[in-house]
Amino acid sequence: MAQTEADTVDVRPRVYGNYRVPTSKGLAGLSTAGTIVLVLGVIGGVILMMLNLWAAALLFEAVIAVVLLLSMQKNKHGRTMVERIFRRFGWMNAQYTGANVYRAGPVSRVPSGTTTLPGISARSTISEHTDAYGRPFALMHLPQRSHYTVVLGSEPDGGGMVDQEQINRWVDRWSHWLGILTDEPGLTAASVTIETAPDSGFRLARKVESRIDPNAPEFARAVIQETVAALPTGATVTRAYIAVTFRAALRSGGRIRKADEVANDLAARLPNITASLSNTGAGVATPLTAQELCEVIRVAYDPAEAVLFDRAHAEGKAPLLNWSEVGPQAADTFWDSYHHNNAWSKSWAMSVPPRSTVQANVLQALVAPSPEVVRKRVTMLYRPIDAARAAQLVENDVNTATFNASSRNRATSRDTRETRAARATAEEEADGAGLLNFAMIVTATVRAKQDLPEAEAAIENLGASARIRLEEAYGAQDSTFAAGLPLGIVIPDHLALPKTVRDAL
Repeated sequence: MAQTEADTVDVRPRVYGNYRVPTSKGLAGLSTAGTIVLVLGVIGGVILMMLNLWAAALLFEAVIAVVLLLSMQKNKHGRTMVERIFRRFGWMNAQYTGANVYRAGPVSRVPSGTTTLPGISARSTISEHTDAYGRPFALMHLPQRSHYTVVLGSEPDGGGMVDQEQINRWVDRWSHWLGILTDEPGLTAASVTIETAPDSGFRLARKVESRIDPNAPEFARAVIQETVAALPTGATVTRAYIAVTFRAALRSGGRIRKADEVANDLAARLPNITASLSNTGAGVATPLTAQELCEVIRVAYDPAEAVLFDRAHAEGKAPLLNWSEVGPQAADTFWDSYHHNNAWSKSWAMSVPPRSTVQANVLQALVAPSPEVVRKRVTMLYRPIDAARAAQLVENDVNTATFNASSRNRATSRDTRETRAARATAEEEADGAGLLNFAMIVTATVRAKQDLPEAEAAIENLGASARIRLEEAYGAQDSTFAAGLPLGIVIPDHLALPKTVRDAL
């Protein structure tokens, strides 16, 4: 029997790649800022020599030469010596002002004596509303940037016992879901957090007991109860959260809407957002209520309370939490770690994306439970770029890559590859593909400080297996920890350095 073309299904593993790191134009490997310093240094030196200030000219040129030399010395994460020096000075300033120490509670300086969230999210508030399907959802407001965030919870289907055709379909649908984010009015960012933690056993017991048939044989009931009692030992639970962040203004320069207006708008749009996620392998996605979001954040800062919450739910006593009670009672930020309540955490940020093509399961080992880490979160951060700006952005990227390659006496293989990748991205964007910036944050939490080295070695090995390069968030462990939570915090919008200056560095 002849096989038609429609009956032929491509079940081969697909490969994905062409990830681009934003760069700026510059001469001889310098950035735009470095090139400006070079030109100003030459002009300044000429002016000083014209005024017969030879000693001042030599000293000025020496300082410029040192600055340029430091700006050209990069480590494996692409950080220049100048960036590392500024990071160290910033950390010293935080220590001097006491910004790295947080104390909350009745005897602290926190207003009203509560345990509010520290740092960027300290001024955040939360309210609860109902969407078009009648589902309650929590709406978090960050007043510094007039951002509103809705958090969705889901139970991913997982890749076990799934054929390659289904995996390819999931990736296609996920790519489509990310693409439609650029068309959502007012949407500024989205994040996906995969969290693995020990299973207390109460959650499994509650689900099984609610499904036991009262007329089942006694032997079957005994087997089920024994299995429930033994299975949670050493088991882990995996949870997934999708945070979608919107601006209060639908467009740049538009009217700033109030919380009720934003809630009414999102109530009508949430059903479509959650329904489109069902075909991506994310499972059934539902909005988190205010109490559920409070529990998630509280457990992140105090992991020991996870057992208490599970036990309360198993006994039918849902805990009541206020948003002002979800923060830690005490937190200390160190250069390379974060101590919050009775736990220690360490966070990494992706510095270099995969340079080669990867398959769909490249992050499987990284997001899977690790025996060396008590609680682990892997967060993907996405910032959609609207179609009008994306076209100009990819063209500028092509021009930058071409200029950097032509400014050298002999173009390297990396320059040729960067130019080819930039042109491929421009062609895909012209064909209608969406464009977005993405980043990754990995946070590992352990019970004691002496467990941090083992967790650090495990995370770095998992990062290498995922073909990405992870950089420790030196001097910013507390803010990176918060950015890895399902809170929808958009870190670039909270930086003091303007975006135009950051892009030129």
